[in-house]
Amino acid sequence: MATEKLRLRIATPEKVKFDENADMVIMRCITGDMGILPGREACSAILDYGVLRILGDGEERRIAVFGGLAQVRDNVVTVLANEAQWPEEIDIAQVEETHERSKRLLQESADLLEIEREQIQMRRTLVQFEVSSYPLLSGVDRDSV
Repeated sequence: MATEKLRLRIATPEKVKFDENADMVIMRCITGDMGILPGREACSAILDYGVLRILGDGEERRIAVFGGLAQVRDNVVTVLANEAQWPEEIDIAQVEETHERSKRLLQESADLLEIEREQIQMRRTLVQFEVSSYPLLSGVDRDSV
């Protein structure tokens, strides 16, 4: 008996980042994390900055997603991300530099718009740090999901 799978498609304005089957998808939405399994009722969600986890065939992949929309329908999860990065696409030296600059600007600034902009940048760098710390593929312990 074949196990039902999801089809996950992740696209950015530049390119399709992922288009493969998965057993489960966990994504960060503005209302919190959402896990999608096969047979999920149709829904849509607004994505936040966060890690999107792709579980399939005993492996896990993680990709940084920076806002966008997700739609679930007929076992297809379509993610239209503003931007998405695989671990190997993240320049950790650049992220560290950006993170330190944002920390400094947050301490120095009194402008509310600049503070908000730097807080968003800090969230982005924290997601990049988290995703870059994982290998492209890793084994999945089903009990920890």
